[in-house]
Amino acid sequence: MSVETLAGSQHASPTTLPRLLITGGEPGATVDLRTHLELHGRLALAPLVRGGDALLRKVIADSGLRGRGGAGFPSAVKLDAVARTSKRAVVVANASEGEPASRKDQVLLRTAPHLVLDGIQLGAIAVGATDAYLYLHRGSPAHSIVERALAERTEDKVPVTLATAPNRYIAGEESALVNQINGGLAKPTYVPPRPFESGVGGRPTLIQNAETLAHLALIARHGATWFRGLGTGEDPGSSLVTISGAVNTKGVAEIALGTSLRELTTALGGTSGAPTAVLLGGYYGGWRSAESVWDVPLGHASLRAAGASFGAGIIAVIDDSTCGLAETARILRYFANESAQQCGPCLNGLPAIATAFETLTFGRDRKAANQSLNRLQRWIGLVSKRGACAMPDGAAQLAKSALDTFAAEIDAHVRRGPCAVANRSLLPVHSASDEGWS
Repeated sequence: MSVETLAGSQHASPTTLPRLLITGGEPGATVDLRTHLELHGRLALAPLVRGGDALLRKVIADSGLRGRGGAGFPSAVKLDAVARTSKRAVVVANASEGEPASRKDQVLLRTAPHLVLDGIQLGAIAVGATDAYLYLHRGSPAHSIVERALAERTEDKVPVTLATAPNRYIAGEESALVNQINGGLAKPTYVPPRPFESGVGGRPTLIQNAETLAHLALIARHGATWFRGLGTGEDPGSSLVTISGAVNTKGVAEIALGTSLRELTTALGGTSGAPTAVLLGGYYGGWRSAESVWDVPLGHASLRAAGASFGAGIIAVIDDSTCGLAETARILRYFANESAQQCGPCLNGLPAIATAFETLTFGRDRKAANQSLNRLQRWIGLVSKRGACAMPDGAAQLAKSALDTFAAEIDAHVRRGPCAVANRSLLPVHSASDEGWS
C-alpha cells in the first residue's frame, strides 16, 4: 500500500503512487506549466485527444472512473448524457469544497492545477462544449494559483472562466452552482430540469469534481488499463482522501482504492489513541464503530456493502478522548445554520433535529433527554427525501448513524448527563451566517 500525504512526492512513475500529487521537485510545490509538461507530456499528443469525442468517452467508460465529488456516479454516464443533447454544452469543474472537513480539492489545485485544467479541456472535447468554468469558494487559497495557471495556458481551445461562490456549505450543490453562475443566488433549485439538460445559460452542462477531471487528464494519456492498474474491480484507480482526528498525521493522502483504514493509518504513523469510531464520507456520510470498518477496503462499493459511505474521501477517526455525540450535535447545528432555508425540512426540520440532539447530548434533565431521543427517531424519517436538495437527507443520515453507533454513550448521557469530554471539539465547523448568498 502506498500513500502520499499533503506534501506530495518529488518523483514518481505513472504506474505507482502518487499519480495526482506528483510534483517533480520540492514536496508540496505548485507545478507550473513547464514542469507539468515535463511530467505528463502535452495533452494534444495524447492518443485519445486525437481520437475524438466518441473514443474519449469509450475509454473513460472502460476505465470505470467514478466521480470524486461524493456520489461516486460513473463519469462516463455523465459525459454521455451531455454529449447526447447535440447542443453547445458547458463544462464546470466544481472545486467549491464547502465541507469544512475536506481539503483534497484545495490541495490538488495548489499542487497540480494543470491536471485539472487539462481535464476541463478533455471534458469539453468529450461533450462538445464551447465554454467552461472553474468554480471556487470565495477566498480559496487556490484562487491565485489557478489564476496564474490559466494565464500560462495560451493554447487552450475552450476558454475557462474562474467563477466564485459564497463560502457556504450548500453553494457547491449542482443546482446552486448553476444558479450562481447564471447570476442568481448560490441556493439549490428544484429539479428537473437537471444541469445536463439545462444548466449554465440554459445549455447542457457537464459538472464534474476537480479531482475527477484530473483523473480524466491522466487516463487520456495512459489509458483505461493503466488506470485500473490500481484499485479494485469495482472501484478502480486512486483517490484523494482527507483524514483527520485521532491520527498522528493529518491531511490529504492519495491512496489506491481498496486500501483499508488500518493500512492507511499505519502508513501515516498510526493513531494517537485506540480508535472507537470513524466518520466516513464526511458530514453527509455517517458514523461506524472503528471495529466494524477498520479492515474494510476503502471505496464506494465495499463501504456500501458494509453499511458505510466513501463519499468525497473524508475520514475522521475518534478515540475515547472525543464524544461522538457532541461532534454530531455540532455538525447538525452547523447544518441548520448553513441550510438555504427555502423549504420545510431545512427551515423547520434541521433546527428541530439539532436542538433535540443538543438536549440529548448536553442536557442534564433525564426526562427531556428521553423525549429528545424519541423525537429524533421520529423526525429523522420526516425530513428525508423531502427537501429541494439532499441536505436534509445528509443530516438525517448523520443523526441516525450516531444514534446507532453511539447507543451505549446515549444511555450514559441520558442517565448521567454530559460526559467529561463533551466540550472538546475535534471536527471543524464554521458558521458563515455573516456572509450572504450572492
